[in-house]
Amino acid sequence: MAALATNIHAAKSLCDIVKTNLGPKGTCKMLVNGAGNIKITKDGSVLLSEMMIQHPTAMILCRAASAMDEITGDGTTSNVMISSNLMKNSEDHILYEGVHPKFIADGFNVALEKALKSLEELKVSVGTREKLDWEILANVAKTCTCTKLPRALALHIAHEVLESIKLIYRSDEPLDLFMVEVLHMRHRLASETQLVRGMVLDHGSRHPDMPKRIENAFILTLNCSLEYERSEVHSGFSYSSAKQRERLVNSERKFTDDKVQKIIDLKHKVCTPGSNRTFCVLNQKGIDPPALDMLAREGIVALRRVKRRNMERLTLCCGGNACNSVEELTEADLGFAEKVYEQMVGEEKYTFVEGVTNPRSCTLLIKGSSDYSIAQIKDAIRDCLRAVNNAIEDGYVLPGAGATELHIYNHLMRNLSEVKGKARYGVQVFAESVLAIPKTLADNAGLDGREVVLELLDIDNEYGRYVGLDLDTGKFLIPAAEGIWDNYNVKKQTLTIATTVAQQTLLVDEIIKAGRSMSAKP
Repeated sequence: MAALATNIHAAKSLCDIVKTNLGPKGTCKMLVNGAGNIKITKDGSVLLSEMMIQHPTAMILCRAASAMDEITGDGTTSNVMISSNLMKNSEDHILYEGVHPKFIADGFNVALEKALKSLEELKVSVGTREKLDWEILANVAKTCTCTKLPRALALHIAHEVLESIKLIYRSDEPLDLFMVEVLHMRHRLASETQLVRGMVLDHGSRHPDMPKRIENAFILTLNCSLEYERSEVHSGFSYSSAKQRERLVNSERKFTDDKVQKIIDLKHKVCTPGSNRTFCVLNQKGIDPPALDMLAREGIVALRRVKRRNMERLTLCCGGNACNSVEELTEADLGFAEKVYEQMVGEEKYTFVEGVTNPRSCTLLIKGSSDYSIAQIKDAIRDCLRAVNNAIEDGYVLPGAGATELHIYNHLMRNLSEVKGKARYGVQVFAESVLAIPKTLADNAGLDGREVVLELLDIDNEYGRYVGLDLDTGKFLIPAAEGIWDNYNVKKQTLTIATTVAQQTLLVDEIIKAGRSMSAKP
């Protein structure tokens, strides 16, 4: 049983590291790499992915939590805590009372089944896809961000994220979070992070004579090379006079100039004199200096090397079509924006495309004075987007503030007598492990976790009300009334994955160093 004791010790050590991050009162961790770079975070997924972990059991817990984070975007800290507590609470039964780990694992299966049924009793609908309850979704966003950022900033970020979801949401289509561009500027205060109902590009025009601001602009989105390119096959040209060489250069130049001229002709067609219209070209490929000069003389704003990920966003934001050729361009291929302007921050240029009609993509522009705050906000926005998306996809949410875990504990203990044999130990261990979540929330708030949880259990058991913990007063609250909601899918995945990992680890009786050939096999 030496292997089991070692595994349990590793799980307890990992749990001790991450548990102080849990909840809105949790503390942060400072990560320092070999080069001295610093990152401050309380996001469990960031912490687990960037920590240097050597013990194989701790690595299993981290990988399981990270895999869950990729699917749901949340729940990594809770996952590690429940897995670790399942192993820790099994230690006395297995090592000192002689209960075989198989009975404990069987009890986990019984308890998991009952716990998942308990979730079905607790879940609350967020409405149909045609008529969502945006108030509940707003509270889901607040609950998510408040665990990762200071409260005032968290509420602001949650509001901006929810507004971005409203912009891109369509009841008859799956929600595509890729349509929300998350961009950061090291500029001003974190509280000035904002939703831009348009697109922000992290570069500007490359010609000094191009306008820095235009209004009522037609937007042409291109994926077409507007620069001189060498031929794909190796070729040579012999000439006997300078005129012949000049004709060759002019003919090569003419190929590119003709493509640019077609764009200029389209501009003249749609921007008639007195119409007060302007023209902007956003090209994924290159535009060489002579082509930029031609466009600048016509008052056209042109950006080259626009990132590929923004091409679909631009057409959904401004309208029009992304064109792969300048042949047969029409007005139907153009989008429209009320204003396109460039902003300088230090040596960096940013181009804003705003004033679009009915956009289906947008930009969350993060601002902050330091890389630490920017990274924290970026992680919080990522998790918040996933949390709201999960609530919409699931159609249900669960009461937060520890209410779900308290109800599961009472439900399991009330039905403990139905479990026969030694599997009852496993059910009891499962119930106590789930209770680690509200206990840790209380401990992180400076309260007596054991005493507070016992009071809440009595209220839940006696009145049958789904109560949670008020971290400010230490008293009970009704999560539904306070707007504290957790994701249904996150809780379900947390319980399922944590149980599976704990079962597999408890049934390990020896740790053996494998040879090189093991890594070559799938």
